[in-house]
Amino acid sequence: MIGDPRQFEAIGNRLGFRPVEQTPAKLILGWQGARFPAFLCLGIAFLLLFVSVPIVEALRSRGFVGPAGSLWYFPVMNLILFGVAAFLITQRRTIELNRDLRQLTLRRQSLYRNIVFTARYDEITGIALGIDRVYSGFALGGSTAAESFPVPALRAMLHSGDNVLLDRSSVRKLTDLGKLVSERLNKPLEIDPELQSALKQSGARNRAQV
Repeated sequence: MIGDPRQFEAIGNRLGFRPVEQTPAKLILGWQGARFPAFLCLGIAFLLLFVSVPIVEALRSRGFVGPAGSLWYFPVMNLILFGVAAFLITQRRTIELNRDLRQLTLRRQSLYRNIVFTARYDEITGIALGIDRVYSGFALGGSTAAESFPVPALRAMLHSGDNVLLDRSSVRKLTDLGKLVSERLNKPLEIDPELQSALKQSGARNRAQV
């Protein structure tokens, strides 16, 4: 095993991996960062250029003396927004299962870092579909009144006693993904009894509707 499983924890309640490459020898699942906030920041940054560019020109010619001197923060805001957009756009995660190497590889990429975690098949005891406690945005912002809430999560269980987060999504999607991964690893898939009950109830409702 190489890498720290804790580096692959996620703040958000959903990731949502999708198959990128699926062959008998290799399975690659991919996740792309939040696109909407990224393009929102990018759009605002481009709009602010109409204000920031004249301010920069005025600062270059007159310095901080004059009306433009008090508006120096607009170009700074522009740079911050471009930086946030670049960070969000470049966020990527991949899960790779290689049959020939008998190895699980997780990659987490962003603008400023590239983190890799690898584990051999014989270092993995199984795949577990359970429940994570995820804090709401209010808690992340520092509110003491906010509470955590349950979120379905798929994890790889390791012989060392650690586990590594694979994905967070809906129960049905994670069940399908868990079956796919467990078959590739030839390891058992364990589903939390509470989630298993929810799956049965959902299946019963679907049959009733049909």
